[in-house]
Amino acid sequence: MEISRAFFIIMILLFVLRGTNTLSDDLLFLDYYKETCPLAEEIVRRNVENAVLKDPRMAASLVRLHFHDCFVMGCDGSVLLDSYGAMVSEKLAGPNFNSLRGFEVIDKIKYNLEEACPYTVSCADILALAARDSVVLRGGPTWGVPLGRRDSLKASFDGANLYIPSPNSSLEILIENFKVQGLDIRDLVTLSGSHTMGRARCLSFRQRIYDITMEERYDKYKRYRTFRRILESICPESGNDNQLTPLDYTTPTRFDNHYYINLLQGRGLLFSDNTFVTQDHEGEIIKQVWAYAADQDLFFAKYVNSIIKMGNINVLTGHEGEIRKNCRFINT
Repeated sequence: MEISRAFFIIMILLFVLRGTNTLSDDLLFLDYYKETCPLAEEIVRRNVENAVLKDPRMAASLVRLHFHDCFVMGCDGSVLLDSYGAMVSEKLAGPNFNSLRGFEVIDKIKYNLEEACPYTVSCADILALAARDSVVLRGGPTWGVPLGRRDSLKASFDGANLYIPSPNSSLEILIENFKVQGLDIRDLVTLSGSHTMGRARCLSFRQRIYDITMEERYDKYKRYRTFRRILESICPESGNDNQLTPLDYTTPTRFDNHYYINLLQGRGLLFSDNTFVTQDHEGEIIKQVWAYAADQDLFFAKYVNSIIKMGNINVLTGHEGEIRKNCRFINT
């Protein structure tokens, strides 16, 4: 209890220090590169399409890169930086190490953009565009991506460890994680719908299997028990940490609303996902889960709003930061 109280005090202090206005809706623009790099979005789309064709899992990986970038100092491409000198890469932080993928895809996109329009398109904008294109390629909604972000001159290893939500987080901690970023509970539930595609390591969902809730313990109709036994066969209590399993067993490579249907059926993979059903004592979150499970169009519309909102967190614009030539290193 004392650890939990201390955690929330730290989070509140950090929220105050970061400032409460973390979203910058009026600083980014559609068609930002219309004059300076008219083929920018086409170059990104073509490269993402090729990458996802070779590896369908890459779609989820690129969306996750955008998410992990925005939750540390804002959407500034800091997650792409390699360690250099005294700067420790965010790639080495707990939530990212041996987990984040897609860096080579971003490298290739950046190389092609530098050939077409040198020092013009930021790495942060590439991440935002690649996330959109990944969702579309897997059957999800499309949207106009506001652009004009610039790239950070630094990374934050400590920030990555602190701000990126854990797959074993309680609902209370998830809500606080998102609140620090200026995102509300509805954004939390909506953006978690990204887990409708992709795969997770055994290390990420082991707690979900072996920390049995009271609801699961007295599971008269074996609704939860059957799925848990499937997961036990994949992920033992120790070892096999890197064994992968789909986040959505029903439609693992498609972006749809089955994530929410799975939650209602007791088939959410991550502990944090299941908290929307097991720890929502007020009942408001479950209503949102039911609404998305019943209406995919509603989920798509809300997802577009929330991911655009997330993409505006603490962006660098104007003369802030820089446009990197290589996404892995600041310009010298």
